[in-house]
Amino acid sequence: MNTDQTVAVVGAYGHTGRFVVSELRARGFVPLALGRDEERLRALGAEYRVASAGDVTLDGAAAVINCAGPFASTAAPVIEAALRAGIPYVDVAAEIEANLDTFAHFTERAKAAGIAVVPAMAFFGGLGDLLVTTAMGDWTAADEAHIAYGLSSWHPTAGTLAAGAVSRDRRDGRRIRYTGGRLEHHTDDLPTVEWDFPAPLGRRPVLAEFTMADVVTVPSHLAIPEVRDYMTTVAARDLATPGTPSPTAADEQGRSEQTFTVDVIVRSGDARRRVTATGRDIYAISAPLAVEAVQRILDGRTRTTGVASAGDIFDAADFLRALSPHLTVS
Repeated sequence: MNTDQTVAVVGAYGHTGRFVVSELRARGFVPLALGRDEERLRALGAEYRVASAGDVTLDGAAAVINCAGPFASTAAPVIEAALRAGIPYVDVAAEIEANLDTFAHFTERAKAAGIAVVPAMAFFGGLGDLLVTTAMGDWTAADEAHIAYGLSSWHPTAGTLAAGAVSRDRRDGRRIRYTGGRLEHHTDDLPTVEWDFPAPLGRRPVLAEFTMADVVTVPSHLAIPEVRDYMTTVAARDLATPGTPSPTAADEQGRSEQTFTVDVIVRSGDARRRVTATGRDIYAISAPLAVEAVQRILDGRTRTTGVASAGDIFDAADFLRALSPHLTVS
């Protein structure tokens, strides 16, 4: 096993995990698959170890990517294993509470150990943070950041549904917003508004305050007291409807037909800056996001250590440029 090129993937046979394994191979890494089901691990055709998230050993790996949700259960033990092994940790968690836990419980220890721990390095949380950070440019503070998700549809994976259920239980069914520089819980219904996405998507109805992991990643390093997310109503309806089928592969890469536009507007006084990203399949795009993060950490292209969001630890604009085979940014 080539230690310098071996990257452990926890939850490797899950929907996102399989994309991550493929992306690692495409970049010349050696994936080490970890999970509880030996038959499904063997089917990946990679080196593997049978283990649950609670008892993983990461000897021989240069880094670990955690794709096993719900992350409220898996993030802490895998981070502990990474700290014991002295290797960087990256996950694809979209769970707001799990990401908050990572910052709260591991910031000091990871910093002291000089180890990078990057939560939410995925479509929700990571991509939004990179876009907001890029839009900020030379600004040191802003009044508001708006992140609008223009999804053509949303066929959730079993992991997405399980993680959502855990988050709802942890907040007693309440919703979350980030306002006045802090997180608040609320029970009022989400308002429907219109959002003018760039062409060709155009004007679409969206649910305002459809809060995602951006409310953890963005404020972790940027002075923006209002961070607001929006979701196209068609995608929100898919997610909320019982029986919506899981994603179905529609191309040779295994991606679904789902397309997305992430439209970011940052305001400071009367000045506004806008950055937009478009692509295909929110689960598939999480793989190059996570693997690019690992590659940059191992290459030393980082700005800090310890627990850090994507926009804090990486050069955000350069990171987005590196994703040009997968993502169009304007």
